[in-house]
Amino acid sequence: MGPLLIIGGNEDKTGERVILKRVVELTQQSSRTPAIGVVTTASRQGESAYQRYHRIFADLGVDQVLDFTLESRKEAEASAMVERMVGTATLFFSGGDQLRITSVLGGTAFHQALLQEHKRGLNIAGTSAGASMMSDTMIVTGDAEEAPTKNTVHMAPGMGLWVGAVIDQHFSQRGRIGRLLSALAQNPGILGVGLDEDTAIEVRLDQGIVDVWGSRTVTLLDGRQVACTNASESSADRPLAITGVTLHVLPQGYGFDLNTRRPYQRQRED
Repeated sequence: MGPLLIIGGNEDKTGERVILKRVVELTQQSSRTPAIGVVTTASRQGESAYQRYHRIFADLGVDQVLDFTLESRKEAEASAMVERMVGTATLFFSGGDQLRITSVLGGTAFHQALLQEHKRGLNIAGTSAGASMMSDTMIVTGDAEEAPTKNTVHMAPGMGLWVGAVIDQHFSQRGRIGRLLSALAQNPGILGVGLDEDTAIEVRLDQGIVDVWGSRTVTLLDGRQVACTNASESSADRPLAITGVTLHVLPQGYGFDLNTRRPYQRQRED
């Protein structure tokens, strides 16, 4: 199974480019063809998004940067796109609107191949909307300025690459802890993941580990020990109650064990 590299948006594209270099490292370490496919479905300017990432990855030493500008379900059913995916080490999902990703790709031949190839070692990276879509349930919209209520967050099925998590991006920059808590109150069994800009987590589901990369932090909200929530009793606009949430704030050099539900500090230098 390939790793997921889940990015909180606005990753550094001109400086040290720590996160994008990590995408390249994972590509070069793969046993698959060392190519990166750029999926721009989330963007309404797909060709422009592809050209931007093509320049970046080429500058970082990737010879093959492939165009996956999929804008319709018909295109996502095409066997040529599935065959192209099989010939890549990494798929990189650009930002935009996560609902465009799921509504265009969900349930298509491309989506089914994505799930299968991930199990066979395909690396999958995504930024902003390309991060949110990775979980089985994703945040679509939400109010970041009000106290958490049932109406604070609106969710929909995601692409199902990471079951048991819900992901939010631009987290600290847009004050989104309230909407992530709202999602957690409605299903305390999930792991809430809030990614700051220029910050990523590398998730290895087969090993049960999460490592942090980038210049800021990831906020993890673990609901396994939640004692109570009034989500089932509250009206849509009544403030939610939730007690017993475990919160971790982790920068680069730290990680999280999905099996023990405990953070750790990495022993190597990044």
